[in-house]
Order: sequence, then C-alpha cells, then structure tokens
Amino acid sequence: MHALLTQDLIDAYQRDGVVLIKGLFADHVDTLIAGIERNMSEPGPYAAENLKEGEAGRFFDDYCNWTRIPEFEEVIRKSDAAEVAADLMQSERVQVFHDHVLVKEPGTSKPTPWHQDGPYYFVDGLQNVSFWSPVDPVREASLRCVAGSHKWEKPVLPTRWLSEENFYPDEDAYMPVPDPDAEGMRVMEWEMEPGDAVAFNYGILHGARGNEAGARRRAFSLRLLGDDARYVERPGRTSPPFPGHDMQPGQVLREDWFPVIYQR
Repeated sequence: MHALLTQDLIDAYQRDGVVLIKGLFADHVDTLIAGIERNMSEPGPYAAENLKEGEAGRFFDDYCNWTRIPEFEEVIRKSDAAEVAADLMQSERVQVFHDHVLVKEPGTSKPTPWHQDGPYYFVDGLQNVSFWSPVDPVREASLRCVAGSHKWEKPVLPTRWLSEENFYPDEDAYMPVPDPDAEGMRVMEWEMEPGDAVAFNYGILHGARGNEAGARRRAFSLRLLGDDARYVERPGRTSPPFPGHDMQPGQVLREDWFPVIYQR
C-alpha cells in the first residue's frame, strides 16, 4: 500500500466511507493555489456564486476545469492521489471524474448544505473516492461527514443549493435531507493543514459550516472512479451535466473524457 496509508485507514474507509489522509497534496499546495486563483479569475461555464442577496461574504464554486487549467492537471497527474485512491477503493485502476473548487471568503456565514454527491452524478458503483483538500489552514470551516451514510438504504434527496428546490422529480426514491447534529449521527471532522485531504465516498452525507474566521477557506476537490464505476441515467439533468457524452447505461465511462490515470 502507499506510504501515506495503513491497513487501519483502508479498513476505516471501507467501513465508514470517510478518512483523513494527512499531507496527500502537501507537495502541491502552491500549484493548487495558483490554479484556484486562475479558476476564480477565469471562471468556467459551471461557476456559481452560492449566496442570496444580502448574505455576507462570498461562496464561490466551479467544477470540470482540469483540462483547461494546467495547474490542476499537473496535480492530478503528478500527485500521489491516484495511487492512494486505488488502495482506498481496492481498485485495479483509477479514472478521473472531475475536479471541484470551493471558496468561502472570510465573513461567509452560509454553511454548505448537507448532501450526498452520488445522487447528482451519472455514475454508479461502490468504488469511488472524493478528496477534499484545503490550501489554507482549516479549523471551524472544515468538511463534516456522516460516517457510514454511504450504506444507507435510500439516497438523500438532491436539491439545488441556492434555490433549495428538489433536483429530481421522484421524491419517493429518496430520503429527506436529515439534520445530523439534531439526530445524533456520527459526524466526523478534522482540523486540517494545507495539503491534508478528507477522502470520502460519493454516498457520504457531508456539509460544512460557514467561514466566519478572518482567513480564506479555499479547497480543491478531486473525484475519482474505480473498477465498478458505470454510467447510469438519472431522472433529470445531472451535475456536472457533461452534455453530448453519448454513453449508454452500464458502460464504463469513456476514457477520452475520463482518462485512466493509474493502473496496477
């Protein structure tokens, strides 16, 4: 296994769906900072500002930019993320799904809503991992994850962050968004240094507090896929949408769009 991992960490990922990997991107923090600044100054077509009128601060996010931002591609291809992902997922190969940047400026009280990523995606399978890595020290505004939620019987209803509308029409197929603190769920969160990474399954319920501290909270997230990942159709427009992909249900994701970056 990779030197950053232990068998206990791998077992915990398989059991809880979330672990902390210390220093995963520690050698690439400056590159990620440069990429995030480029992303914010040159937003892509999916960039969003996630505050309503009158809410203080700034909550910026954007995704699917790694093919046009060289700093992100460098980190994806040269860091140890793919090899670590293979060990965590117990997968023979690793495909890129997409990148995601999330920035909460100082004084942003708005939390990141509780959600699972999986229901938004057009991919299914148990072998997957997201790495969420801050490039600033994080104390109160860290990612918060509900351990074991990737094994719940029903997925959580996906909603649009700003309007809070349902993402898909069939509510019966999903469970309502819970309140993990009020319901006594096992919420895992860590104080983090730049380059540390929370690794979590696409089915993990997660969110984050606002950033009311005096420092920025910039985070880079990388979503990767393993052997059993397959294209699935959803009852509405997925996020990210990836228009014109021409894939059929049950297919492995096309490698010209979602390249294999690690093979045992």
